[in-house]
Amino acid sequence: MKKVKEIIINLINGLCMALADSVPGVSGGTVAFILGFYDKFISSLDDLFRGNLETKKKAFVYLIKIGIGWAIGFLLAASILSSLFNTKIYEMSSLFLGFIIFAIPLVIKEEKESVKGKYKNIIFTVLGIALVVGIAILSQKANFDINLQNLNIGTIAYIFVVAMLAISAMILPGISGSTILLIFGIYIPIMNNIKAFLHLDFSVFPSLLTFGLGIILGVVLFARIARKCLEKYRSQTVYAILGLMIGSIYSIMLGPTTLDEPKEMLTFSTFSILFFILGGAIIIGLELLKKALNRKS
Repeated sequence: MKKVKEIIINLINGLCMALADSVPGVSGGTVAFILGFYDKFISSLDDLFRGNLETKKKAFVYLIKIGIGWAIGFLLAASILSSLFNTKIYEMSSLFLGFIIFAIPLVIKEEKESVKGKYKNIIFTVLGIALVVGIAILSQKANFDINLQNLNIGTIAYIFVVAMLAISAMILPGISGSTILLIFGIYIPIMNNIKAFLHLDFSVFPSLLTFGLGIILGVVLFARIARKCLEKYRSQTVYAILGLMIGSIYSIMLGPTTLDEPKEMLTFSTFSILFFILGGAIIIGLELLKKALNRKS
């Protein structure tokens, strides 16, 4: 029974991460932190590349369970929710605003030992907010035009570095990896190349290989950094993550501007109080579900 519960929890966790990753301005790392499995997720990523044989095996099994849930969530997002993100983006943005805003006090409660009495670390919250807001503003100002068809050493290095940054952002609570790709002008080219590769156009393989290698190195480096920060500087890290989550509110408001056909950012007139409350209800429901599944038989 315990193993069944564990499988269900991991599948739900992965599914929720994928749904978050599919929403403009939200990262799967945010969900992982809200649902309380961020530490284990980061540690497993680190162990997969750096641990001994036993820890590698445990990390692999755990990440496979998360990965299956993520794949299910990705398919749901691609087949069902993708149309909603285009036709009901303001409702979806309101939903995730509720998700984030209702989650912040739950995170503070969960991490009260790291937060209470250590208020000098609020500077890290300010830095976290500034980082996300700065990235969101840059995404509106940047105008990179990258051609992935004719690769040279400079373009290869560029794709590699941007892929590292994007996967780090996707893992980090509060920052959207797709936003990073948009800022640096390779989101649409990479998506087009993936579609071309799926249609057996192998001319795009070099750019996708470069992108994939950048993602792998980004995971290896960032997982270790995040793990060490949580182990040695947990209070500062938690305060910073809270800042990233607060900053993501602005990023979500800008989400409609990142669609294939950009729309105006979320405002009071386009805000949906119904979906906002629904978002809050979902996060409270997930919290109750987590407690129920973790409760001893």
